[in-house]
Amino acid sequence: MFPRLWVRETKKYNIEGGYLIDGFPSVGFTSAIASESLMHTAQYELVGFVDSIDFPTVSVIKDGTPNYATRIFVNSDLKVGIFSSYLTINEPYHRPIAKMMLSWARKNKCALIVSSAPMNLPEGAESQVVAAGSTVDAREKIKYAGMTVLEHGTIPGIPGALLNEGMLHDQNVIVVLVNVGGNASPDFKSSVHLCMAVSKLLPGVSCDLTMMQKQAQIAEKEIRETEKETRALRDSMYG
Repeated sequence: MFPRLWVRETKKYNIEGGYLIDGFPSVGFTSAIASESLMHTAQYELVGFVDSIDFPTVSVIKDGTPNYATRIFVNSDLKVGIFSSYLTINEPYHRPIAKMMLSWARKNKCALIVSSAPMNLPEGAESQVVAAGSTVDAREKIKYAGMTVLEHGTIPGIPGALLNEGMLHDQNVIVVLVNVGGNASPDFKSSVHLCMAVSKLLPGVSCDLTMMQKQAQIAEKEIRETEKETRALRDSMYG
């Protein structure tokens, strides 16, 4: 049985022609940390949340206010939407969540979806930024940003599902492959590299490294705490 997902929007917004960033931590925490950090470099507004009867029941308290663990933020000026989640999603739920984000992007006429996945680059190639694209247009965007297009490889999780579904429906999806080899704290350091890569792909999105490093450390701590608190619930629900 596929999980039952729903999107509940609380405010009106318009990001037609804009972009969607996937912040689900399906493989590691890099994408979740990076998306949280990006939101502190510009003004993003909470416009809704994603929930499911199959999600662990948890409330994330931020500045004294209860929040759903998976939320949708929008910067209307930059025309960027972010799905920010503190929940680690198990494999059977990757494809439905990818389809949900693709549907949201189509409804809002987004031009591009950006996600990420971890990889191990060979020694000496740490500075190389590699990305995969779902369409010819997406792969051209990768080249234009000065990145290398992945020619052969395997991308798991929600990012992989986004690429496959994007290919089937001719929807632009780019997955940035973030090097995690040899890092003492891979999620924190790779999130900085991911933010820099996203800023090259999305016009107007920028990275304040000083602020971002501080926010990335805070986000990493919060996400890991939520993961720890919901692990028992999630395991009992998913089997």
